[in-house]
Amino acid sequence: MLVRKNVLILQILVVAVCALMIGFYINNISSYYEILRTDCTLNPCSTLAPAPPTTLEALSVYSLTPDIYSLWFVIMECTFSFLFYLAAFIIFIKSKRDLLGLLAMVALVAYGTTFTSLVYLGSENNSTLARFPEAIAGLGRMAFFLFLLLFPKGQFVPKWTMFVYIPFCMIQFVSFMLPGTSFDLLNWSNTTRLFYYLTMIGVTIFSQVYRYRKVSSSIEKQQTKWVVYGAIISLLGSVMISGFFVYPVFANNPVSYLYLSALLYVVVAIIPLTLVLAILRRRLWDIDPLVNRTILYGALSLAIILLYAGIVLYLGSIFKTKDNFMISLFSTGVVAVLFSPLKERLQRLLNRLMKGRHDDPYSVLRELGDHLVQPLSPEEALQEVARTIKSALRLPFVEIFIRVNDEEKMAAIAGDSAKGCDVHSFPIIHGGEELGTMMVSSRSHDEVFSQEDLRLMDVCLRQTGVILQNVKMTWGMQLLAQDLQESRERIIYAREEERLHIRRNLHDDLAPKLLSLAFNVAAAEQYVNKQPDKAVELLGELRGVIRTTVNEIRTMVHDLRPPTLDEFGLLGAIDARINEIRKTAGEKKEQGGAVSVTAPLKICLSAPPQLPELPAAVEVAAYRIITEALVNVVKHAEATECTVRIAVRSGSRLEIEVNDDGKGLPLVIKPSKMGGIGMKSIRERTVELGGHCFFEKSDAGGTRVRAVLPFAGGEEGYENSIN
Repeated sequence: MLVRKNVLILQILVVAVCALMIGFYINNISSYYEILRTDCTLNPCSTLAPAPPTTLEALSVYSLTPDIYSLWFVIMECTFSFLFYLAAFIIFIKSKRDLLGLLAMVALVAYGTTFTSLVYLGSENNSTLARFPEAIAGLGRMAFFLFLLLFPKGQFVPKWTMFVYIPFCMIQFVSFMLPGTSFDLLNWSNTTRLFYYLTMIGVTIFSQVYRYRKVSSSIEKQQTKWVVYGAIISLLGSVMISGFFVYPVFANNPVSYLYLSALLYVVVAIIPLTLVLAILRRRLWDIDPLVNRTILYGALSLAIILLYAGIVLYLGSIFKTKDNFMISLFSTGVVAVLFSPLKERLQRLLNRLMKGRHDDPYSVLRELGDHLVQPLSPEEALQEVARTIKSALRLPFVEIFIRVNDEEKMAAIAGDSAKGCDVHSFPIIHGGEELGTMMVSSRSHDEVFSQEDLRLMDVCLRQTGVILQNVKMTWGMQLLAQDLQESRERIIYAREEERLHIRRNLHDDLAPKLLSLAFNVAAAEQYVNKQPDKAVELLGELRGVIRTTVNEIRTMVHDLRPPTLDEFGLLGAIDARINEIRKTAGEKKEQGGAVSVTAPLKICLSAPPQLPELPAAVEVAAYRIITEALVNVVKHAEATECTVRIAVRSGSRLEIEVNDDGKGLPLVIKPSKMGGIGMKSIRERTVELGGHCFFEKSDAGGTRVRAVLPFAGGEEGYENSIN
């Protein structure tokens, strides 16, 4: 509520100040007209007069009188000021809650009031209001520079510009309050006063450039372009037109001052137009084509004028003649012949400045080829491609992503991401395969790339595909080497852990028990003759310890490699394990104090009559995978049927499938708290041997565990299909 109240007070204050300036302007219109009509048209009156004095004869040539001549100046200046007031009114209506809008309103009203000589001459004879125009001009300068320093975010960027603006305002204030003293700007030398204003102008330009390059979004950049465009065109146009006012050829032609003044006001009126377009963002148009055409036709006009004047002066000096019709005709013919190629040449240069070399892809490829012949790594070559595309098309940034293992990784980048600009994606295809993606940012907001841009990018993408293939191969080899190194480390860690486990079992369990056996044997020997009963008791204890030790040794051996694999082979071991599970699957089990009876589980084994000779690692992995899969079926699946299928494919791949009709896999698979291999370990065992496994929903609605284990050797006759 307090903020809204403060904004309302500020709005009222701004409206009051602007109304006061406009009222002062309107009040001076009649007096200004009288001064022009009676004092300044035919007699010298003031340096602020819009035109030097003329004569009745000169005016009569154009059917003019002093009254009409003066009236034309009043109409032009009032129209000029009205355009500024209209722009200020539009900004106030559309963005009256925006502080920058209110600041622009003050600047426009003050600038429109004091740019012409109306208020200066109109109030010159009024001692009370004689200083008022200078106050309005000072307020306008301070408001306009503050607007440029804050636009478009409302902050000083960089912050130190504020410490330049504050002394500037203090000098303006002191100069107005102390007229006629050394502090008065009008008493400063021209050089000092010029340095004072140029310093503020330079800081303002630096602020806009810094903001444009560092912190502005695409919309804010467009706003800045509109403001800077209007200021530059108005400044350059004013300087050029003002130079004609002092040219002697216009001294005896009063109408020329009317035309020059009208042209000057038209050029300066660009400022309110561009400010309105810049502040009203929703009506913001792309200014780049306008800048392109302005620079093109400005440079073309200047070149034609210089060319024409140069030819006329040169031929006139040769033939020692002036105002010769043939010389003018010849010069006009030369200009007409050179107009089209000169325009095309300037347009090409301008396009390259603003949009790059999209019209000359072969030179871009030649430049890229010159870089690629250097001894560069594939990554450096790809980086050079990104830089070339960015430079050739004048893009804010270019990124190239490469697809490795179904993931996209950034391989090269050139430039900085432009905030707010559209980002376009182009696939990089080589050999019929999409290897990656090139992401490019448009030069401005909502820009659509031209056909020339797309053709150049297409040519560059074709060259990029070959380089990207090399980068992908390099990265693939690096990842392979990294995976190999990690696999070696895992093998070493697993081997050492296994050795540590065996050492602890031998040292901490078996060795003390064997030593205890030796002590018991020695004690029994002592009691054989003296106390036979005691010896028999010791031998009985010795027999129990031996059995326990043998069982522990068998457990250790089973952990290293199941004994049934050596006794019965893989198929026999799996069949024996299935029989054990069949017996235990229907037994009563206690779970959390409650007794439950599981439903009978029917397990079937489908396998070829005989398997080829398999490596020990493949046999152990297959046995462990099937065992863990069956245990999971018994514990978690709640199934009634389970099928184990084993087959040999192509004589070098052992395929395993465990299929049940249970409740299927849960949405979230949690690790088992009771130990065991688990699904993760099944996958690791498969990957360690270079195979792959799948956990999926079966046709019966349960779970299907499939694993493929490659091995060397084998015969085709062992193939057995899995249905």
